[in-house]
Amino acid sequence: MLSTLVMATGEYNAFFVDGLALLGAGIAMIAGIGPGIGQGFAAGKAVEAVGRQPEAIGKITTTMLVGQAMAETTGLYALIIAFVLIFT
Repeated sequence: MLSTLVMATGEYNAFFVDGLALLGAGIAMIAGIGPGIGQGFAAGKAVEAVGRQPEAIGKITTTMLVGQAMAETTGLYALIIAFVLIFT
């Protein structure tokens, strides 16, 4: 009942808003799990590829690093969103 009244009048307590911002920042940081798993998987597959074809180590390493850089951007975006939620 009280939450309906608060939402209907549009009056929010500053602590309530800060709490929701911190909760959102925590949820945003869950996105850091995906890049970690993806990068570990890519590194494992690169090691397998080098084991099968050692003469192609340069191409495999370059492709792996580009792929890991792309995967890392997801985690960085989540970190930026978390900082925006915390410090605004």
